[in-house]
Amino acid sequence: KHSLLPSANSGKMWMWALWILPLLYKFSLTALPAKPENTSCILYYKKNLTCTWSPEKETSYTKYVVKRTYSYGNKRDICKANSSTGTWCSFFSPTITPPDYFTIEVEAQNKDGTVTSDITHWTLNTIMKMEPPKILSVKPILGFKKMMQIKWELYDSLFSSSNLNYTLRFRTVNSTHWVKVNFQSDDLVYNLKGLQAFTEYIVAMQCVVNGSYFWSDWSQEKMGITEEEVPSGLDLWRVLRPAEVDGRRPVQLLWKKARGAPVLEKTFGYIISYFPENNTNLTQTISTTTQQCELHLGGKTYWVSVTSYNSLGKSPVATMRIPAVGEKPFQCIEAMRVFLVQDLLVVEWQSSAPEVDTWMVEWFPDLDLEPSDISWESVSQASNWTIPQDKLKPFCLYNISVYPLLQDEVGEPYSIQAYAKEGTPMEGPVAKAENIGVKTVTITWKEIPKSERKGFISNYTVFYQAEGGKEFSKTVGSSIQQYDLESLTRRTSYTAHVLARTRAGGINGTKINFKTLSLSVFEIVLITSLVGGGLLIFTVLTVASGLRKPIKLSHLCWPDIPNPAESSIATWHGHDCKNKSNLKEFDDSVNTEDSILKSYSAPSDLTDKLVVNFENFLEEVSTEEAEKSQENILGGEKNENGILWSCPTLIY
Repeated sequence: KHSLLPSANSGKMWMWALWILPLLYKFSLTALPAKPENTSCILYYKKNLTCTWSPEKETSYTKYVVKRTYSYGNKRDICKANSSTGTWCSFFSPTITPPDYFTIEVEAQNKDGTVTSDITHWTLNTIMKMEPPKILSVKPILGFKKMMQIKWELYDSLFSSSNLNYTLRFRTVNSTHWVKVNFQSDDLVYNLKGLQAFTEYIVAMQCVVNGSYFWSDWSQEKMGITEEEVPSGLDLWRVLRPAEVDGRRPVQLLWKKARGAPVLEKTFGYIISYFPENNTNLTQTISTTTQQCELHLGGKTYWVSVTSYNSLGKSPVATMRIPAVGEKPFQCIEAMRVFLVQDLLVVEWQSSAPEVDTWMVEWFPDLDLEPSDISWESVSQASNWTIPQDKLKPFCLYNISVYPLLQDEVGEPYSIQAYAKEGTPMEGPVAKAENIGVKTVTITWKEIPKSERKGFISNYTVFYQAEGGKEFSKTVGSSIQQYDLESLTRRTSYTAHVLARTRAGGINGTKINFKTLSLSVFEIVLITSLVGGGLLIFTVLTVASGLRKPIKLSHLCWPDIPNPAESSIATWHGHDCKNKSNLKEFDDSVNTEDSILKSYSAPSDLTDKLVVNFENFLEEVSTEEAEKSQENILGGEKNENGILWSCPTLIY
C-alpha cells in the first residue's frame, strides 16, 4: 500500500507539467509594446498642440491613443497615431488658448496587449511657441552716424509686447558672423547702437512668451544702412627706390582704408603733403584720386602726410617719416620661418628688441619684375602673422618681408620666400650631354623659370639607360644643375632625362640621346704620339746613316739615269743571237749571264755609228731581226735542252 503512493503523486505532477507547459510557451512568445515615456508637448499658437514620446521605434506594429484633458479638466479628447507614422500626434481643434492647463496620457497597444504611460501635466504659457515678429523697417537715425532704428509688428494681439522677450541678430553684408542682442520693448521699436558709419547691415528677430521654454523661429531678414560720416583714417606705407644720379630718390607712397573702416565709405580724393624735416616752410601739396603716388624727394629726411576727404569733411592725418639716403636702419629681427597650418599661411619671427611691438608685413609675387602689386598689413602686440591661403595665388612664389616699427623709424626688414600652395612644375628640365667620353659623360640642365616651377624644387633625379639595358638613376640637390655619369660602356648608345621634384610631385624633362666614344682623347693622343714618335725616330736614324755614307744616300735619293751612249745594245746583231743557243743552262747564274753579255761588247766603231746615225741603225737592226724571226719561226733553233730561243730586241 505504501509503495503505491509515490507512483500516484508522480503521475499528478506529470499532468500538471503537461498543462502548464503550453501556458509558459504562450507567455514566452508575448511581447507587449514599450511603455511610452519622456512625453513632451509644444503649443504652436493658433495652430496645434503637438506631443512626442519615446521609444521612437517598435519591434511590431503598434497603435497609439493620446488622451487629453483641458479647460481645467472639464473637457476631454483623443488623438490617434501608430508606429508607421511616428511617435507624435497633433491636436488641431478645438484650439485652446492660455491661461489653461491640461493633462496628457499615451496608450500603446499591439496584438499582445496594451501599455499606458504616466499622466503628465502642462501649463500652456510654458509650452507656447509664438510666430516670429514681422520687421517693418530698418532705417538710420538722423544726426546719429552709427545707429539704426528697427520697427516690427506681432502676428497676434493676444500678448502685448511687454509680455515678450526679444533677440535681435545683425551682421554686415560682407560678413558671416552674427552678433546677438537680447532686449524687451513696449512699443515695438529698438535702436541698434555701436555700428559703423555708412555700412550695410542685415538684421533678424525672434521672440518668446515670458515663462515659455520655446523661442519663435527667426523672422525674415531685413537690410538697412547707417548714415555717412567723414572718412576714417588711412593706413600708410612707403616703398623706397634706389637714389638717382642727381641724388633724388623715388619714393612710392601706398595707402588704404584703415582696418575696420566702413565698407561703403565714400571718398572723393586724397591730399598728400611733404616737406624736409625741420623745415615746414618748404611744404608741397598734391592731390590724387588713386591710392598711391610716387614722389621724387631729395637725399634728406622728409615727412609725408596723407588725408582723404568727402562731402562731410576730411579724415584724420596719416603721417610717415622718410629717412635720408645715407641713414642706416636699426636691426632687430634675428630669424624668421613660414609654414602652413590647415588653410592658413603663418609667418613667425624672433626679435632681439623687446621694446618693438609693431611690425609691417609686406608681400608681393616674385615674377622677376619690378614689384607692382604690393600688399601690406600692420601687426601689433604679436610676433606672427597669418593670411588665408585663398587670398594668395596658388603655385605663385611670394616675397614676404617684415619691417620693425619703433615710433617714427622703420627698421631693417627680414625677407623670406613662400608658396601658399605648391604643385608640380609645368615643364621638366631641358638637359643636354657634354664632355662625352669612353665611359663618362656630363649631363647638364637649365634651371626651371620661376613662373613655371609652381613650388620649391627639392631635388633633381637623373635617369639614364643603355640601349636595351636597365635604367639607373642618381638624385642630387636642388642647387646642382649638372651630374657626371661614370662606369658607362664604351661605344654604346644611351638615353637620359632629368626629373624635377617639388613637395607636390615631380615632372620629367625631355629625353636626350648620346653615344660613348670608341677611343678616348688620351688614347688617341697616345697612339698618335707613338706613331709620330716612331716615324721621327726612323727619320732621324735614316738621316744619321746618310750622313755617315753620303754616296749611298745620294744614290738612294737621286738614282742614276742610264746614258744611251754607253748602252750595249749596239753589239746586238742578228747573227749574234745564234750564239745564245750555246748556253748550257737556261737558269745560269747572274755572273754567267754577265760574262756572256760582256763577250758581246760593242766595237767602238759600231758605237760611234749608233751615236751618229741611230735611226739608220734601228732600221737595219729591225730588218735583220725580222728576217731572223721568220727563220726561227719556220725552222726554229733549239738549244741543248730543246728550248726554242728567239732573239729579243732591246731598244734604249
